[in-house]
Amino acid sequence: MKKTKANKIWGERMKNKPSPLLTQINASIDVDKILYAEDIAGSIAHCKMLSKQKIISSVISNKIIKGLQKIEKEIKNKKFHFDQAHEDIHLNIEKRLFEIIGYEAGFLHIARSRNDQVTTDFKLWTIKKSKELKNEIKNLIKSLIKLASKNLDLIMPGFTHLKNAQPVLFSHYLLAYVEMFKRDYKKFSNVIDNASENPLGSAALAGTSFNTDRFFTSKQLGFKKPTDNSIDSVSDRDYAIEFLFVCSLCSMHLSRFAEELILWNSDVVNMIKIKDSMLTGSSIMPQKKNPDAAELLRGKTGSVYGNLNNLLVTMKGLPLAYFKDMQEDKKTTFETYEILSLNLKIAKELAESIIPNKKIMRKFSNDGYTTATDFADYLVKKGMSFRDAHKKSAILVNQAEKLGKNLDELSFLDIKKIDKLVEKDVLQILKIENSVNSKKSYGGTSKQNVVKMINKLKKEFK
Repeated sequence: MKKTKANKIWGERMKNKPSPLLTQINASIDVDKILYAEDIAGSIAHCKMLSKQKIISSVISNKIIKGLQKIEKEIKNKKFHFDQAHEDIHLNIEKRLFEIIGYEAGFLHIARSRNDQVTTDFKLWTIKKSKELKNEIKNLIKSLIKLASKNLDLIMPGFTHLKNAQPVLFSHYLLAYVEMFKRDYKKFSNVIDNASENPLGSAALAGTSFNTDRFFTSKQLGFKKPTDNSIDSVSDRDYAIEFLFVCSLCSMHLSRFAEELILWNSDVVNMIKIKDSMLTGSSIMPQKKNPDAAELLRGKTGSVYGNLNNLLVTMKGLPLAYFKDMQEDKKTTFETYEILSLNLKIAKELAESIIPNKKIMRKFSNDGYTTATDFADYLVKKGMSFRDAHKKSAILVNQAEKLGKNLDELSFLDIKKIDKLVEKDVLQILKIENSVNSKKSYGGTSKQNVVKMINKLKKEFK
């Protein structure tokens, strides 16, 4: 068979060369070259399948695989030339394969298209990066658990509407964020699971007439199974959207955590100090220590949200099956991964840099009559309805406010005036330590509960 020089991928169909501007806008190699490892892995699996099915000979298969392995080494060693004229990672690798092994390189593209090739690469990347983000989330969770373990008895105010509401343990507050990040961890597991169907072999959109074995390539690449519909296979980007959504949700949790730290670290609140390694200075005010790391965690969330919206808007108007619009899916997704990966690392360091101001936290825990609900509960346990007890507690707060005292500073005689059901044991009820440790309902803030939850979490995230 006569060996020919590899032509432009669409062969002799076009009479003229593409416009330089078309070449520029059409090329994605600057973005999708990041997929080289996935592309080569997919090509090797496909090549092995073609040989197994006797669609190509084992001699040709081995030659192609050796050529692909050489290309992978060249890219890793930064000795590979990426050319915009060859559009994308697939054609750049194919062009180089022709240079290395010659005519036989043309057999690799039997029974596949760039349409199924790119989505296979992208799915493999999404699975890999979801696993990496899960690991970063796990590291952050472990840091929060460690901080909580060091501060088991520290009481702080819990807030609603940014007003002091009820006293809680600082450790319990931190575990609230652990719950958020646990959900993110699980959702990335869902991304991995949902992406684990192999589109390779769907070809352009209709499948192929060759006797392929898509279950073989699925196993080779670590997918659970091949996709069930060839049209959906090449037009689906749900896995990328789901990845971006979970990244957005995780970023929102990071942003809320960062916002708390910024507020607590402010000179007005002063509930925590942050180690200097996570702070910056001012170009004009020498005294300043600014929580820029936390502020950037909060700020970068906007870019992640924007990237999710970008892909949703791109996909919303596309009929089936593949369109070049979908080439725009990767840049925003790659950028989102880089942002979130860095932000999770920063959040871990931030958690490790927190120094609670125990004196201030305790003081604020008592400010705002935070044990008023405990007084209402006390009356209920004496036989009063909660609505009546709520009114009585409000009267007690008004009295304390008039006297300029916290609830635990009131005398028994002051409290006894509120209702005849009040006995001397009420004085214990109004202390913040007793308030905290009385919350023994499952998930409540008592130390007993928090210790159990920390032990459970330590086992879960070893």
